Amino acid sequence: MELTILGAAREVTGSCYLFETDQVRFLVDCGMIQGGRDSFDRNREEFNFDPSKIDFVLLTHAHIDHSGLLPKLTSNGFSGPIYMTSATAELLAVMLPDSAHIQEMEIQQALKRKKQSAPPIYTMSDVSSCLQKIKPIHCDNWLNPHPSVLCRFRDAGHILGSAIIEIKLTEGSTTRKIVVSGDLGQPGRPILKDPTPIEEADILLIESTYGNRLHKDLLGTLEELAQIVDDTLYQKKGNVIIPAFAVGRTQEVIYYLHLLTKQGRLSHLDIFVDSPMATAVTEITKHNLRLFDEEALLLAEWYALGKNLPNLHFVDDVSESKKLQEIRSGAIIISASGMCNAGRIKHHLQNSLPRPECSILISGYQANGTLGRRLVNGDKKVRIYGEDIPVLASIHTLGGLSAHADQNALLGWVSKFNKPPARTFVIHGENIAANAFAERLQEQGLQNVIVPKLNERFIL
Repeated sequence: MELTILGAAREVTGSCYLFETDQVRFLVDCGMIQGGRDSFDRNREEFNFDPSKIDFVLLTHAHIDHSGLLPKLTSNGFSGPIYMTSATAELLAVMLPDSAHIQEMEIQQALKRKKQSAPPIYTMSDVSSCLQKIKPIHCDNWLNPHPSVLCRFRDAGHILGSAIIEIKLTEGSTTRKIVVSGDLGQPGRPILKDPTPIEEADILLIESTYGNRLHKDLLGTLEELAQIVDDTLYQKKGNVIIPAFAVGRTQEVIYYLHLLTKQGRLSHLDIFVDSPMATAVTEITKHNLRLFDEEALLLAEWYALGKNLPNLHFVDDVSESKKLQEIRSGAIIISASGMCNAGRIKHHLQNSLPRPECSILISGYQANGTLGRRLVNGDKKVRIYGEDIPVLASIHTLGGLSAHADQNALLGWVSKFNKPPARTFVIHGENIAANAFAERLQEQGLQNVIVPKLNERFIL
């Protein structure tokens, strides 16, 4: 019984874990590397296993750093089923085609700048073949994807459809209970339910994105958000530009802006969601309200009444997107990608960064090497589409909106086990965060806590 760490080892992106016995081989997640100058090449490297020998895939959630190489896996010979929650299946039907489209657009942009570009990692045809392998399942029910494997998906509270996966893996007379946390949400926040506590595990794989940090409290974060919006729109007469992940973060930002309006802390707003994928995801979100907590349902009822609402505009057409740049003040523009590395957000940044009256509001994690990380780090000049852009706009980071659990929340979730797991692998965190969290786990009494390296293999 073996585990190989194929991604998200001492970094936050590219989640992929291979489990093997004499009878079965399967993956948990198959994510794309995001950020860093070498991500382009790393995503094109051959898998260091034979995709045709993989029996099935279990997917924790739809974010591209967990799902983005599934079409490549399919095009390289994988023919088995891909199991995920029904909400994740709906999201993936939007996100994977968008990923292929972005690759095509980046190639076109490179050609316009007369630069050579490698072919896309995968095509729309590959995406179509991949989507046919999806098997939606119900949360909390045990699934038997192979005679030697039992598993079930539990609510992770991170984004719509996100899951913790419990796996019972048998080889000969030995059964190991494996728990893969996926990305865990911050408990006590509005919208999604808290991560499900798990009571037993022999082997634990746990994320550590914020393993060395605590989030700002939500009340303080919302006060800061209200102040930024008020100061930018009404005092400086500029626009607020919000890079946001199309899945989860965009809907959360809309939720909080609505909440502040309902509470009277912000006056009438003009909000533009400039992301076709975010528009589609918002529709998916609306008909999955059963996954929301009570507070979010109450706000949804207020929204349905249609009184005292912000003007919320969804922008699909490219020409409409370009016209947004003619709005010089009074607009909140939410656009993807969340790390500013691709999509329409780059055009809005190119237009707004040189304007000191504008504000850029960073609402999510920015991986090393991304444009968003450079803005957070305080770079005074950034390069967008071959042009050097001065950073004169105000840059604000709202860490309190993170969809990831912070250190205390991660430790609180681990404390719910009846007894500590025999071995714990700390994954999905940059080196400093992962090692700091591993130390805290050991202080809590966990033994055999490991921060694995990329492609490291372990006997379970």
